[in-house]
Amino acid sequence: MSVKQFERFKDRSIFIAEVSSILVVFILILVFYFVPKFEPKGSLEVTGPQIQLEVIDIPPTQQIEQSAPPQRPTIPVMSEDEEIAEDITMDELDFEDFELMDAPPPPPSESQQDDGPRVRFIPYDEPPEAIGGAAAILRNIVYPEIAREAQIEGTVIVQAFVNEKGVVTDCVIMKGIPNTGLDEAAIAAIKKTRFKPAKQRDRDVGVWIAIPVVFRLK
Repeated sequence: MSVKQFERFKDRSIFIAEVSSILVVFILILVFYFVPKFEPKGSLEVTGPQIQLEVIDIPPTQQIEQSAPPQRPTIPVMSEDEEIAEDITMDELDFEDFELMDAPPPPPSESQQDDGPRVRFIPYDEPPEAIGGAAAILRNIVYPEIAREAQIEGTVIVQAFVNEKGVVTDCVIMKGIPNTGLDEAAIAAIKKTRFKPAKQRDRDVGVWIAIPVVFRLK
């Protein structure tokens, strides 16, 4: 093939390619224009659990400002550079005029203590009882004249020791009415009264008991 024939073939092939392209484009336009579009006959329903999203407005957080921790107390430290005021003076102490305080008195000795008997607890199963009851003690009471004239009444409590024979040998005033004669009258009435002694395991024992004596004017 000569050069001229090749150029003719080349020009003809280019022309054919361009015409073919135009025809293809024209055919595609006709196809899209005349072919009916696809329309779905019904809406597609989706079955299944539905999720609803709820939007919540979150308020802005407030930041609380923490107060600063308290400062530690400062500890004063003696410094060698500190100057002592010259006008500060200390009074001279004079021990010659110092008087000694009186020492407290010593506790009383046993001989200086009350002459009354020392009351101590003695265990018992049955307490002593006055023969005839409280009426027996009342019958033995002699109302002091000074208390009768002053119209003094009251109750005297006597701590009495009743021995194993039922006899009152010692008495101590626990609560009395002094300077009226009632204390002495109560002791005298109790000592005149006979008692049924206390029992400890079926054995007579001497014990201390408290006996109230009531003084009443008729």
